[in-house]
Amino acid sequence: MALDKNQIAQRIAKEVKDGYYVNLGIGIPTLVANYVREDIEVEFQSENGVLGMGPFPFEGDEDPDIINAGKQTITTLPGASFFDSAMSFSMIRGQHVDLTILGAMEVAENGDIANWKIPGKMVKGMGGAMDLVSSAENIIVAMMHTNRAGESKLLKRCSLPLTGVGCVKKIVTNLAVLEITENGFKLLERAPGVTVEEIKQATEGHLIVSSNDIPEMEI
Repeated sequence: MALDKNQIAQRIAKEVKDGYYVNLGIGIPTLVANYVREDIEVEFQSENGVLGMGPFPFEGDEDPDIINAGKQTITTLPGASFFDSAMSFSMIRGQHVDLTILGAMEVAENGDIANWKIPGKMVKGMGGAMDLVSSAENIIVAMMHTNRAGESKLLKRCSLPLTGVGCVKKIVTNLAVLEITENGFKLLERAPGVTVEEIKQATEGHLIVSSNDIPEMEI
């Protein structure tokens, strides 16, 4: 059974450690704040100038003035702070963020990422993606394993304009958890009910399967 977007975020939340400062990108990553363990302290940062984001608000509790970089309404935790973009990007470029969680359109087997532009389609701009991937030491990508046509998004080489080169460390898709190694995508976990063969068929890049018994994800 392939995971839905919330389950992908739930699995990624297990990668968040006590004391981390974490930047959440637009899309699936914004859901991660809903699933972090209650017994750890984590500071979520949004590039539009928020430190101390909480989970999404319940319906009726939204404050239209408190939003994330994707213009979604959010909650803030006690002690949260608000600041301008210059301060926000100083945090990012100064490597004060322990973990960056991003979405992607494509990831290559060497860790390249493309997540900002499809040639021929109108875009608002790069946003903060290039700053994030060039500064972060630990980058996890949340994405679907294939596109709507069933074609792999985990490739030998990215076909879209790159956001960053050799920067991705780990990927969580609706089918699997994979680690980027010097030899390609290493399969760490598979979604419940999904076979290794199904993951192989959905992965264009080189897939390393080091064990005959790849564990299922715990969601």
